[in-house]
Parts: sequence; structure tokens; C-alpha cells
Amino acid sequence: MFAVCLRYARHRPEAEDLLQEGFIRVFDKLHGFRMEGSLEGWIRRIMVHTCINHLRKKSVRDEVLGTDHVQERSVAPVALGNLGQEELLVLVQQLPNGYRMVFNLYAIEGYDHGEIAELLGCGESTSRSQLAKARQALQRRLEELKAMEYHEGTTSDR
Repeated sequence: MFAVCLRYARHRPEAEDLLQEGFIRVFDKLHGFRMEGSLEGWIRRIMVHTCINHLRKKSVRDEVLGTDHVQERSVAPVALGNLGQEELLVLVQQLPNGYRMVFNLYAIEGYDHGEIAELLGCGESTSRSQLAKARQALQRRLEELKAMEYHEGTTSDR
């Protein structure tokens, strides 16, 4: 569950706080678990909602979800394939709160835009826009990293 919290948090201490808050909610709601489905899935859902609620409180005040239309571009799968789990986590953590939330919910948790819109209290078009912006930001960062690797490779050959 810590990995779930890390994906939504900006840094490790924030993820630790979210994990603790999430488990407090799990224990408070344990009597409501109906033994239908997996316990892990039930706990994961509580953790995700804990993270969303935390970021909603913070991000709605500090960061307005953009509603402008952004053309979706695909992210090259080869670029993502060259990254390790830790590097990808760091890139996702660097995304602005709104982008990070939508990216995690859509790409990792498997929610659709309608579900995301309902969870975050925004429109489906906002969810789509935030996902497109997140993908573009990740693509830009991957291109920067690739350029840095290329530059380091050419200077070390001298």
C-alpha cells in the first residue's frame, strides 16, 4: 500500500502520512468489509480515496485543474521501457498534483474518465485534458533525459 501512496505523494514523508491515515481509515471501516472480493482490493480502494481526499484539499486551493483542450499525443513505449520502476516513480511524483492524480487513476488504477470525474468533482473533459497534459509532461521529461544521456555519452567518448 506504501507504493500506492508513493504514486500520489510528492515525497516519501507525505506518502508515509498518507499510508498511516489510510490504515486508520481501514481499521475504522473494517466492520464494513463484507468478505466479497479481495481484502487487498478493498484496502487499495481506501488508500486511493485517502490520497485523493488529501490532494483534493490541498490541490483545489493551490492548483486549479486546467480545462483547456490539449491534443493527446502518444508516449513512445520504448522510452518508458528503458526506465526502471524507481525512475518512473520519480517522474510521476514530479507532475503537478492534478496531472499526477488523473495519471495515477487512469493509467495505473484503471479508472475511466467518467469515474475520475466523479471522484475528483470535475468534468470528463477536464480528466482527459489532465491526462493529456500529464503524458506530455512525462514525454518532455523523457526527451530531456534521453538528450542528457546522449550528451553524456558523447562527452565521455572523447
